[in-house]
Amino acid sequence: MPTAVISDIHGNAEALRSVLSDIDARSVGRIICLGDIIGYGPEPLQCVDLVRQRCEWSLMGNHDFGVLYEPTNFNPGAESAAYWTREQFDAEPDEALRAERYDFLGHLRVRVVEPAPGGQFPVLAVHGSPRRPINEYIFPDDAMTSPDKLESIFERVDRLCLVGHTHQPGVFTDEPDFYPPAELGENREYRFVDGEKAVINVGSVGQPRDLDPRASYAILHEDRVEFVRVEYDIKKTADQIKAISELHDWLGERLYEGR
Repeated sequence: MPTAVISDIHGNAEALRSVLSDIDARSVGRIICLGDIIGYGPEPLQCVDLVRQRCEWSLMGNHDFGVLYEPTNFNPGAESAAYWTREQFDAEPDEALRAERYDFLGHLRVRVVEPAPGGQFPVLAVHGSPRRPINEYIFPDDAMTSPDKLESIFERVDRLCLVGHTHQPGVFTDEPDFYPPAELGENREYRFVDGEKAVINVGSVGQPRDLDPRASYAILHEDRVEFVRVEYDIKKTADQIKAISELHDWLGERLYEGR
């Protein structure tokens, strides 16, 4: 069964709904989430509820952790958004629902290993990296500038690893090299190669940073990973952000340019 892999929703329910509609239109019956459900965006509660309802499981991202515990080492905009997001959880008048949401966040795992579709090899899923599952970034230029870093990361990967965190989709191979979706051919697919390890970044649903403002996710098939982009009403989300004084206007403005 193909699996839709989403990540880095960041409180952008408008983008999430569009992605879920696209997944449904493709008849993909299973969805997993790599974390950062909340943080930055204007509809954190709606995003948590949708992920709870639609995803088989979700991981803990650094922003989920920051809202639940403490936003350590966040920039001022991210920190302000984290505290505002926590206030939205606390303001829920339904005590049972408030407890359910916090319980969901508190039980998010930091890593999952499960068989790939077809069961031919294991797939490791983390938010950041296999070395530091919540916080470490694997940037596209690491393939050129930090080969030792990637070597250490690939030592912790049996065959395939799924990540998010940087909001930049693409494929890292153990050459090492990085291939953005545009370099993977017309179908934007990476086909599994015997003997080759890969780290797949599925991109961001709610805050892309690869200069493409469309929501990003991936579909994991038995023999390949398919990258998908989905248009959504960016203005609606940006306007919601601007209406909330605790959220910096920049968080909405950046959505138009995918940065």
